[in-house]
Amino acid sequence: MKELKIELYSLCLQHVAGSISEIEAAIADRREAMHNETKSSMGDKYETAREMLQQDINMNMERLGKAKADEGVLQTINPESLSEIVVPGSLVECSNGNFYIAISAGNFIIAGKKYYVVSLSSPIGNQIRGKKAGDTFTLNGKTFTINKVH
Repeated sequence: MKELKIELYSLCLQHVAGSISEIEAAIADRREAMHNETKSSMGDKYETAREMLQQDINMNMERLGKAKADEGVLQTINPESLSEIVVPGSLVECSNGNFYIAISAGNFIIAGKKYYVVSLSSPIGNQIRGKKAGDTFTLNGKTFTINKVH
């Protein structure tokens, strides 16, 4: 189980690193476009284009901040630690799915099994926090039983 947790953790790190790289490239691209934007005789068109580029940069800066925050969360997790209760870094096997508690990263398939990667601040993370094997929780009208916590 430890190897699986380490693999999920590694996939989360790759996910965040890829996001950060993609966002930084987008910001650099928009800044370059803004720099290259030449003032035409139609001043309003120039200002509108620059404003749209600036808004795009601002949006990407916000995304970058969230990605860096995810990176920070991952740095607090020891993928080799085990806990009987659900904490960041836990692998939780439930009756209706398997969850890795770290960041919101969608899902990963390993050896044909799907693992949902969720943060404790997500709706399911809020429901599952502090629970242990045998506990149940309900989300969107579905009842989940926790079979194991690793």
